[in-house]
Amino acid sequence: MNSTPHSWSFFRAGGFDQVKIETGADLLNLPQLDQKLWVALACPTTGIEFDPKTSALIDTDNDRRIRAKELTAAITWAGSMLRNADDLVKGVDGVALDAINDSVPEGRQILASARVILANLGKKESAVFTVADATAAASSFATTVFNGDGIIIPESASDPALQTIIREIITAVGSVVDRSGKPGIDTVKVEAFFAELAAFNGWTTLSEIDPDRILPAGPDTARASAAIRAVKIKVDDFFGRCRLAAYDPRTALLLNRKEEEYLPIAVRDLSITATEIAGFPLAHIAAGRSLPLTAGINPAHAKAMTDFVHHALRPLLKDSLELSEADWATVQAKIAPFDAWHGAKLGISVEKLGIARIRDLLACGARQAIIELIAKDKTLEPEATGVANVEKLVRFHRDLILLVKNFVNFKDLYDGGSSAIFQAGTLYLDQRSCTLCISVEDPGKHAAMAGLAGAYLAYVDCVRKGTNEKKSIVAIFSQGDDDNLMVGRNGIFYDRIGNDFDATITKIISNPISLRQAFWLPYKKFVRVIEEQVAKRAAAADADATSKLSGAATNAANLDKLKTADKKVDIGTVAALGVAFGALGTFLTGIASGAMEVVGLGPFAVIGSILGLMTLISGPSMILAYIKLRKRNLGPILDANGWAVNAKAKINVPFGTSMTEIAKLPLGATRDLVDPFAEKKSQSPKIIALLLAVYTVYKILWIGGYVFDWTGGRYGLSKPKLTIVQPASLGASLLTVTNTSLPGSVGPTTGAVSK
Repeated sequence: MNSTPHSWSFFRAGGFDQVKIETGADLLNLPQLDQKLWVALACPTTGIEFDPKTSALIDTDNDRRIRAKELTAAITWAGSMLRNADDLVKGVDGVALDAINDSVPEGRQILASARVILANLGKKESAVFTVADATAAASSFATTVFNGDGIIIPESASDPALQTIIREIITAVGSVVDRSGKPGIDTVKVEAFFAELAAFNGWTTLSEIDPDRILPAGPDTARASAAIRAVKIKVDDFFGRCRLAAYDPRTALLLNRKEEEYLPIAVRDLSITATEIAGFPLAHIAAGRSLPLTAGINPAHAKAMTDFVHHALRPLLKDSLELSEADWATVQAKIAPFDAWHGAKLGISVEKLGIARIRDLLACGARQAIIELIAKDKTLEPEATGVANVEKLVRFHRDLILLVKNFVNFKDLYDGGSSAIFQAGTLYLDQRSCTLCISVEDPGKHAAMAGLAGAYLAYVDCVRKGTNEKKSIVAIFSQGDDDNLMVGRNGIFYDRIGNDFDATITKIISNPISLRQAFWLPYKKFVRVIEEQVAKRAAAADADATSKLSGAATNAANLDKLKTADKKVDIGTVAALGVAFGALGTFLTGIASGAMEVVGLGPFAVIGSILGLMTLISGPSMILAYIKLRKRNLGPILDANGWAVNAKAKINVPFGTSMTEIAKLPLGATRDLVDPFAEKKSQSPKIIALLLAVYTVYKILWIGGYVFDWTGGRYGLSKPKLTIVQPASLGASLLTVTNTSLPGSVGPTTGAVSK
């Protein structure tokens, strides 16, 4: 590569600059591009629509994440294996044999392996090697008993005895996975196994050299040791208490426990192993006393003492009715060499084979035979490497550019063509289709970070009934409104290959969806407030009516006891009605007066007033929503999935609109607007609205002087008279408005307006 800096081109999408990748030179120079200009610096290998085998080849450290350096390393390697790096930008499946760079040793090996593989597949004349060819070759090669990975499986040996030994090695020291996917062994496992055999054999030989000292009870010495360990604490405790009683006889009562300590136990049913007395002395304490072995033993430890007598005391010392402290010391001294030898046991992993089988394995030459089988497998390593490199090259040839367009830049997301690799499919719900759906493993954990994106997110559980396949996604709703979106709503999700899933919303992170939603939000809130108030008043009226009916029923039952009172007109009620009607008239008059003034200014003023009123109502909501919509960012949503997004990938209004589509009738479709099941609405609201409209028009005509003119001055108010007066001393005109017919006026009404 020359030292001349590469000339880069950028395009702008999502509110930030993104580098163009159009040539092989662009790809090969990516290591020199400042990573601050990359859209992402890492992405997960799972949860994306990208070939997992290719991901595994790029992810060289096997941490399930692809980082920038791993991607550039893959590009550099693939570019060096091709004559023309421009082939990588095409992203096609299949590498032409004459396109492989055979001027380097690794390229020559790949070319030779590709030709051999094609010949083995019966495609000797083919000039192109595809991913399918590589996969078939890799699968065929992997299933052979010798496949070049330095690991052999039991079937690698033709001798049944050797196959048995390989299985014994796997059982004893574990296995490694062969290229075929089966458990096998390598040189490390073989050496570990035979080292364990030698260690166990040497440890066993020590007991055979000095059996009288190490195995004082013969083959049953291990059982004798276990029996001694089972009673050691209690026997030591017994003799310690007896020594203390000999030192001071006054302590004997305390050492045997007080009588009152037995009372809570005596009232309950006891068993021979009663745990309540397990902490009591092993036998009655007395100065200088020997331990009785048959009678007077604490019942909780009787079984352990019986085993001690039969398996340890008799073989090691003598058959006796009691055990002195000196005899106890002798027994422990005799078993001590065995305990020391047993504590230093070696080769535990092969102990189950038995010393006879272990010595046979050490003597039969099996180790050398297995090592030779592993060496035979390794001789095929170049061929295996060739097959692996051929598959690696064809996969990179097909898939690298796809990853680059979703890693270095987000071209697939923003160009409106192919879906991005993190888009899982399309969700259909509430007469909308959401294409910005992303797979998530843990919705709860994901939501903690994704909530910072400022987008309306719906977490959805998807289940495919036929196969019981399950997945979780998060869908970004970016058009329409949220009136009918709620937890529990059902829809259908289609993955990238067209499989359909039953989809149910399980969690929602609410944020503004669109400007249209923000425009109508104040009106919807107003309607909801009215509905709530009407519901409250209706409930109160219903309760009042119920109370009155109850009272009427009571009065009817006591009719003979009630005195008839004359009905009188409630003056307060009449006054209240008068005030109410007066206020209504004043309100309508004010509206009519204001409307008349606007009408007088012309039709454009009327339209402007209406738009101004709507702006006053919806403006704040739309401004707030617009600010939030401009801040929507895809970064936190992807970061919560393991990405390292390096840019402000905005989901602005135009882009968000393209990601969520609302149901529309097809072009050329016809629609019958008559709904046979439409609700029958009452005509009263329409009549009331019509009367109010007529009254308003009447007031406008009345105040405007039109009724006065039409009736020859008998009814209504005269039109206002406009007089322009221009004093000689002033440079401005005065507009005088006079109307002597206004109700309640005492003279002409005059106003001055600058001209």
